[in-house]
Amino acid sequence: MGHREDLLEGAKRCLLDKGFARTTARDIVRESGTNLASIGYHYGSKDALLAQAYVALVEGMSDAFDGDGGAGITAEPGSFERFQQVWSNIIATMREPGSMWRLSMEIVVMGDRMPELRDHLAAAQREAGRGLIPLLMGGREEDVPEEAVDTLGMFYVTLMTGLIAQWTFDPKSAPDAEQLTAGLRQVFEAATRK
Repeated sequence: MGHREDLLEGAKRCLLDKGFARTTARDIVRESGTNLASIGYHYGSKDALLAQAYVALVEGMSDAFDGDGGAGITAEPGSFERFQQVWSNIIATMREPGSMWRLSMEIVVMGDRMPELRDHLAAAQREAGRGLIPLLMGGREEDVPEEAVDTLGMFYVTLMTGLIAQWTFDPKSAPDAEQLTAGLRQVFEAATRK
């Protein structure tokens, strides 16, 4: 591994250990075995490096979302059962000790103070929506039309952000996948009532 990759891995470990605000450039250097000049050379700034490290952490969660860890998604794409299976897997990642989702809340709160971070993460959030669509509805990520990313994808991202907030604030009262699915059924039934 070169300095660029070492920095990214060190930044990921720092984020999980200390969070965004408390991680210093020296922490990253110490954790990665590199030097301070490498951060500017490879990433431009500590904040840009931390933003990329956060995105890499989120992307690393995708296997857990689709259940590659043994709880695979078996229900028909677009079905209530599929919705429940996918959100059950996502919520399982929020229950894990040291979940990186707490870090997500810290970054959401800090976004308005760091425009370069906000812009980078806004683009990543849009791509998260693109990735959630095939997970829930079937198909391939590369075939998702832009209009669907802007509507259905953002709907799923909004649901995810709300879940992260609830699980961070009070895990005991946060909804599980069964409750979310029951709520979705109620919305669907109300919308299709004649």
